[in-house]
Amino acid sequence: MNEKKKVYLFDFDGTLVDSMPTFGGIIKRVMEENGLEFTDGTLKIVTPLGYRGSAKYFRTLGTCEDEDALTERMEEYAKEEYWNTIPAKEGVCETLRALKARGASLNILTASPHVTLDPCLKRIGIWALFDHVWSCEDFLTVKSNPALYGMVADKLGVRVSDVIFVDDNVGAVKTARSAGMIAYGIYDPSSEDYIDEMRTVSHRYLLRFDELLEG
Repeated sequence: MNEKKKVYLFDFDGTLVDSMPTFGGIIKRVMEENGLEFTDGTLKIVTPLGYRGSAKYFRTLGTCEDEDALTERMEEYAKEEYWNTIPAKEGVCETLRALKARGASLNILTASPHVTLDPCLKRIGIWALFDHVWSCEDFLTVKSNPALYGMVADKLGVRVSDVIFVDDNVGAVKTARSAGMIAYGIYDPSSEDYIDEMRTVSHRYLLRFDELLEG
């Protein structure tokens, strides 16, 4: 009997590409421009939200600037880096190609918008490996919403429990697991303070991306 085809759902920032310093810098810059305090826990909160969700969050902190303006400014700050310089993380391209060669279904779900996501994937040469590339904007919700993972599974035509979700953010991993997905945490320097928590909430914790080839 053939082994069941594996279905992967990958995060983008901090999982596939080394972009968390850029993302964090943009968040910090915009918060400071609006007189908001950037704390040690800010990235944990906003990473699953993306720029649109972060803009909503900034509004709850007291900024008067509207969500559209905040979102556009963050995306504009991000474009140059994503379009031209942000690299794939170590082992990502080779591992994805090996998984594809094994017949796996590779997919992306990220809080990042298509305006930065798509050009970056194409520039580093892995766009064509994915069956689906989704931004949360395609579902009009955020990764902290457990219902999102059921929506994605429906579009993939599989059960939620058949999907292997891989993310570097502990909140997203926790939510995906609560929704019924097989949830893998993966190391990124930006989430180093949450390694112990990540090991607890993940079905499996990866220190390197190529560990996916081990099973």
